[in-house]
Amino acid sequence: MSKIELPPFTYPVAYRIAGVDEVGRGPLVGDVVTAAVILDPENPIEGLTDSKKLSEKKRNRLSDEIKEKATAWYIGRATPEEIDTLNILHATMLAMQRAVQGLSVEPDYVLVDGNRCPTFLGEAGKISTQSVVKGDLRVAEISAASIIAKVARDQEMIELDAQYPDYGFAKHKGYPTKVHLEKIVELGVLDCYRKSFKPVAALLNK
Repeated sequence: MSKIELPPFTYPVAYRIAGVDEVGRGPLVGDVVTAAVILDPENPIEGLTDSKKLSEKKRNRLSDEIKEKATAWYIGRATPEEIDTLNILHATMLAMQRAVQGLSVEPDYVLVDGNRCPTFLGEAGKISTQSVVKGDLRVAEISAASIIAKVARDQEMIELDAQYPDYGFAKHKGYPTKVHLEKIVELGVLDCYRKSFKPVAALLNK
C-alpha cells in the first residue's frame, strides 16, 4: 500500500499562533488533558511531530524543551465528573478553552487538531480559529501541544498506578484493554473512573 502524503499546511498570517491538542478521550479513567502552545520562532525545536510517533524517552525530552523554549504554554483539563455531565466531546472542547485561556500571552490565531474547535475568547472578543486534520503531523505548534499533553497525562497515570498498583494504570494508561477490563471486574470502580463510559456504566448497573 502506498503511503498517503499529507498536503503541506499553509499558515495563516498572524503574529502569535497557538496550537491546541488533546490526549485522553478514549480512556476509562482520569481527566481529558489538553495543551496550548505558542512557539518562539527565535528558538526552534527539532523533532516535533505527533506525540504517538515518538518514544517515551524522546517525548519527555521534547516536553522539557518545549516548556523551556516556547513563548507560552498551558495545560487544561476536564475532570471525569465534567466528562460524565457534558459528554467527552464537550468536555474536551471545555478543556481546550481552558488551555488557551491559561496562556500567559494571548494568541492572534488558534490552530486545533482535528475537525472541530470550540470558540476561544480574548480581550477583544473571539480569537480567529481553524481546525486542522492531522494537525499534530502538519503543524509544529499542534505537535508541541500534543507532546506536552501526552507527557502530562501519562505522568498522571503513573502517579495513579502508585496509588492503586493492582489496576496496571502505568501500562495501559487507562485505556480499555482486556487486562484493564478484567481488573475493574475484579477490583471495582474507583472514584476517578468515567462512570458514563459503557464498560464502567455496565459494571455499576449490575
